[in-house]
Amino acid sequence: MFNVSALNSSLYESSSEQPIAEDDASTASQDSLVGIDDVQKSLNRSRASVYRYTNTDPRNLNPPFNPRKLNPEFRSDQKDPLLFHSNEVARFAKDILRIKEVTVEVLNSPSTATQNLLVSIHEELKLIRLHLDRMNKKEEETTTKTEVHNRSVA
Repeated sequence: MFNVSALNSSLYESSSEQPIAEDDASTASQDSLVGIDDVQKSLNRSRASVYRYTNTDPRNLNPPFNPRKLNPEFRSDQKDPLLFHSNEVARFAKDILRIKEVTVEVLNSPSTATQNLLVSIHEELKLIRLHLDRMNKKEEETTTKTEVHNRSVA
């Protein structure tokens, strides 16, 4: 069995092509990309073999998609490392290398300071919303009571 691991990405299990749900999926994030070493380990191939499979061209920084090759993500500079989306590695393993069972695992990345801050802000916004809802409910009850009292006086 073949396993590709990725961090914080919405991925497909290649055997069924069904998306694996995740709340905050970000396919464009760096976390969802794997380096050449991870691809080498996942495919159980030598580094040279992985480079031979890779769709690269010394004259063209980002060659067009080649369905017979392992296509890296777009690079802005020739010196940037080759990074691959986990779906692309799984597609290549299944379609080209003919690996029967391909499974993509989604791993949660450790919490960062930014994630912790966003969670705190989210909790505070929930509390503010709850407080506002209670204030609106009290205001509605007061308005209803005043209307009933005004009707009985008239």
